[in-house]
Amino acid sequence: MYFVYILECADQTLYTGSTNDLKKRMHKHNNLKSGAHYTKIRRPVVLKYSEEFNTYKEVRAREAEIKRMKREEKIELIKISFK
Repeated sequence: MYFVYILECADQTLYTGSTNDLKKRMHKHNNLKSGAHYTKIRRPVVLKYSEEFNTYKEVRAREAEIKRMKREEKIELIKISFK
């Protein structure tokens, strides 16, 4: 199983990524030096959105699609997922 996710950083920016272990990746983003540089300097981060996929190809395509979205579109995606 693969996951695409959106994090909200301490400075209110959004970060999009993908992984095959969401719990472990969240730990890296918030606690380890091996987390993404972008989030490492904007801790703590909070998981705001995630989707599951069966294949790496699918998750990477969706990640690219989300990364092309404007901030407002990402916020709307997050809002819709909480309904």
